[in-house]
Amino acid sequence: MSLSREIRNAREVLIGGGVILYPTDTIWGLGCDATNPEAVRRIYEIKHRAESKAMLVLVDSLQKAAAYVQELPELAWDLTEFSDKPLTVIYDGARNLADNLVAPDGSIGIRVTREAFSQGLCQAFHKAIVSTSANIAGEPSPACFAEVSEEIRKAVDYIVDYRQDEKDKAVPSSIVKLGIDGQIRIIRP
Repeated sequence: MSLSREIRNAREVLIGGGVILYPTDTIWGLGCDATNPEAVRRIYEIKHRAESKAMLVLVDSLQKAAAYVQELPELAWDLTEFSDKPLTVIYDGARNLADNLVAPDGSIGIRVTREAFSQGLCQAFHKAIVSTSANIAGEPSPACFAEVSEEIRKAVDYIVDYRQDEKDKAVPSSIVKLGIDGQIRIIRP
């Protein structure tokens, strides 16, 4: 199936409040509309994960990330532009997102995706999309589509038919916490 058709199909599911299984710039993920608390709740349910464990969101540009945080530190532009691998940045002061998606301290992890499908979906959907590993909490993250469990596959509303045959072992993103004052703390290198 074509990339554009898969983007359209996934977008329709997101608009309807559904959960998708999709390829990202890192590993296969579960996704939904990051502004829809019921859709976010379903992902926690599918993963058997406590709602106190925040999830991150994908956007297609740092300009769009600014809509989801109270203040985007100047350093965010350099970090995002010069990172040579996928980078999730945790920002303080989350806003305009489902409350059950935001960490108890009010922060949110945001990654600007450069992968064709997830970037195209973010552009077409015009909102942040939840991205969390497609696994049951406590189990290993799937490094490729073939490693996604049957339980996860059966629980979602749509499985993207793009990049499923790839056998390359993807890795999770680097994670840094960026304070409004520009202070950086490395969470995962």
